[in-house]
Amino acid sequence: MSEFLPPKTAFHAACLAYLQLRLDAARAGMAAAQESSNSETKSSAGDKYETGREMAQQERDRHAQQLHEAQKLLADLQKINPELASDAVRLGALASTSLGLFYVSISAGRLATAEGQAFVAVSPAAPILAALAGKRAGDEVLFNGKKVRVEAVS
Repeated sequence: MSEFLPPKTAFHAACLAYLQLRLDAARAGMAAAQESSNSETKSSAGDKYETGREMAQQERDRHAQQLHEAQKLLADLQKINPELASDAVRLGALASTSLGLFYVSISAGRLATAEGQAFVAVSPAAPILAALAGKRAGDEVLFNGKKVRVEAVS
């Protein structure tokens, strides 16, 4: 990869879009589970009604947990200012390495910017970040038995 890195705002926006999709999906799942629970009617089958309501409640709780996790990630992401430059791998940095492009922000995995630039959104707690933390362009580290070179940081 070249030493030129695109603006971090595009990578930040891709993370925001990813989180918005997660938030929307969790809210929709909660609403669907609630609707399912509300539409269960008492029947002569005895426990069938209670079992159906309990399953719907568990589904709603699962979506509520996913919503909570997405909201927490959003709060973490909002603490990052993508306009700030970085000369070392740390929270908010965009790092081009021999393994690919990493945006140190939230744990979201492989994403792409609106322009189609693929990257990996990783949290500072990710194992690869433990190896790369504080490294600058030109530095090399050993990760999982492989040499990883930091090519550029912004």
